[in-house]
Amino acid sequence: MTKEYHLPLIPLRNMVAFPEVVFPFLVGRPKSLTALNAINKKDNLIFLSVQKQGEIEEPKSTDIEKVGVIVRVLKEKRDFDNTVKLLVQVVERAKISRFSKKEPFYKVKVSTLPFSRRNEKGIFATAKEIVSSFENLLRLSENSPIGEELLEKIHLQHNPVQISMNIAFQLKITFSEKQKLLETDNFFQMLQVLLVHVNNEYEIAKLQAKIRAKVKNNIDTAQKKMILSQELEAIKGELNKIDGQKNEIEELREKISNAQMSKEALEHAIEELDKLEYTPSYSPEYTVILNYLDWLISIPWSKKAKENENIKKASIILEESHWGLEKIKERIIEILAVRHLVKTKKGPVICFVGPPGVGKTSLGKAIASAMGRKFVRISLGGIRDEAEIRGHRKTYIGSLPGKIIQTMKRAKVINPVFLMDEIDKMASDFRGDPASAMLEVLDPEQNFMFMDHYLEVSYDLSQVFFITTANNIYDIPDPLRDRMEIINLSGYTSLEKYYIAKYFLIPRQLKENGLKKAQVKFNKNGLMEIIEHFTMEAGVRNLERQIGKVCRKIAKSIVMKEKKKMKFPITIEKKKVHEFLGLQEYRTSHIKKKNQVGVVNGLAWTQFGGVYLSIETLLVPGKGKILITGQIGKVMQESAQIALSLIKSNHKKLGIKKEIFEKNDIHIHVPEGAIPKDGPSAGITIATSLLSALSKKKIHWDCAMTGELTLKGDVLPIGGLKEKLLAAYKEGIKRVFIPIDNKNTLEEVPEEVKSKITIDFVTNIWDVWKKVFKINE
Repeated sequence: MTKEYHLPLIPLRNMVAFPEVVFPFLVGRPKSLTALNAINKKDNLIFLSVQKQGEIEEPKSTDIEKVGVIVRVLKEKRDFDNTVKLLVQVVERAKISRFSKKEPFYKVKVSTLPFSRRNEKGIFATAKEIVSSFENLLRLSENSPIGEELLEKIHLQHNPVQISMNIAFQLKITFSEKQKLLETDNFFQMLQVLLVHVNNEYEIAKLQAKIRAKVKNNIDTAQKKMILSQELEAIKGELNKIDGQKNEIEELREKISNAQMSKEALEHAIEELDKLEYTPSYSPEYTVILNYLDWLISIPWSKKAKENENIKKASIILEESHWGLEKIKERIIEILAVRHLVKTKKGPVICFVGPPGVGKTSLGKAIASAMGRKFVRISLGGIRDEAEIRGHRKTYIGSLPGKIIQTMKRAKVINPVFLMDEIDKMASDFRGDPASAMLEVLDPEQNFMFMDHYLEVSYDLSQVFFITTANNIYDIPDPLRDRMEIINLSGYTSLEKYYIAKYFLIPRQLKENGLKKAQVKFNKNGLMEIIEHFTMEAGVRNLERQIGKVCRKIAKSIVMKEKKKMKFPITIEKKKVHEFLGLQEYRTSHIKKKNQVGVVNGLAWTQFGGVYLSIETLLVPGKGKILITGQIGKVMQESAQIALSLIKSNHKKLGIKKEIFEKNDIHIHVPEGAIPKDGPSAGITIATSLLSALSKKKIHWDCAMTGELTLKGDVLPIGGLKEKLLAAYKEGIKRVFIPIDNKNTLEEVPEEVKSKITIDFVTNIWDVWKKVFKINE
């Protein structure tokens, strides 16, 4: 009786299965793995069919044979390399009716194809003959094409038909011939064809046996001498190899004794060396052990770099390498002072957080120079495999230690300054979570016994001075963040960028482009023109590129024999900047210097620094709906709803008629709609913009505000105050309203910014409205 099934399909390569056979096979292709995951766990059935061409990596539906088998998955074992080993039992022969699904895996509708078994006596007799011929084949052939395990099954099983199916599965004939056998509807005819194939194999085996016997008898004395002499040469070669191997092992033993390993590592190394001594040099295991011992010997176990204990010298090095950053330098000197007084060498793990280009990586180099230690660096950006941190076990082919141990090998000392860049850019997938592996690395209470999977022994990282960098602290998992001391590096003001360029960037670019100080001079107006109109960044990376561009153009002119026409030094003033760099790329301010209704200036924080954000509100005839546009996130939409509810509940105090809400739709828009925006700090800005539109009162153009709003009108503290005030300063804003709870963080803001901006501290939205609209609560 024919049955129909809807089953996931796995295409097989050069393998045809037959009814009643139990066999294992590997699943490794992504599409097949997805099909395997889609199996109905109640019946564990899946459809298998052979590809017409085995070399095709991603077969189309037309590349797969229609007739295959339905199998039941008996066992499933997943390996480290994302392959799955299955043990399956063939249930029935079946044929594909149609492909019901092709992505992300094949799913097919199949109909069962029961064999026609009318001649039972003939079937049984043919099956017994197949088994008998097969036994003769095994007895005759030295290298049987069939596994010896089938011979055991013959003696264990009493069903010749089932044994015949196993023989058909294992027989060394082409898969196309096997497919023809499977597609034969008459079971008796199929067994007869199978018997022919077995007999052919038997005849070939008989012929091979005759040839072997004839060749053996025809070997004459000269040939025997030649073979014996070749064998003697081979033996001599092996004896020489053994002597060389002994020398190599003695060298390794000496290196191990000089490596000053830990007791655990030394015992393990000697154990592996003893194993190597009795392993043949041609064995793959010999290379594995040799590479492992090379790694154990080459990584530092006790060698230290002599540390600079002169705090004043360290302070001078930091001052010479970086402009400003006074609090950060002070914190670093404090760490060095404590390390000088306290005997323990454990230190805090520092994380520099800030926008790109503010000097996080270069500050790490400066710390290493100040401490007199070796500096090493790895980038964690894009790492999503735990094994990249901890390494692979040495039993795997091509395995290596993780990045931590590899970098310690490069350092050659046990106390380097170890910088881990972009720790916020790590990801995780099915291969593990690298952030979890980093917990052990960055925890001073654990890292003295760091376990790398390749080394198989604990390694002491407690004397390493770890520094990490990140652009966004919120992308670092909480447990990892908790193990680090966060030091924020904010963006620079224009004046700070001027001094950084003057004392650091310009000298470096002159040197890199082969120019002398006497040839080029940047005056203040020219440099400020580059800063304000050719860069827009929190750091100074693009500023250095623009200075480098100017230097390259001057270098080009000198090389092209224009030196005679040039008067040195070439002064880079405002006019010259445009000559070298072209038209201005950025405006200093984006604000329209005009008082408007419903338009309020907000301030926002991004991982690249602070930005100015305009919020616009417009009333249009309607039915009281609220429309919010500009790629606004959920939190910011909720802020708009809170602001509207607050104004509605106080409409009498505010002098707004109730009918305005019922007869108008409110449209709130945040320009630059291509950029996603979210966060609660725009709460008071949205509320003020709404009130301005509803009351028809204008807002002064040079006023900005930031703060989270509650339904009761309270203003809650916000983050990124320094970056936001830097953005306000750059845009020419004269007055900023901020939450009173942020008063303590104001000391981080440069005096240059605070002297140009009037800052109003507010506890409630009414404090803002009193000063902006002259409205009393």
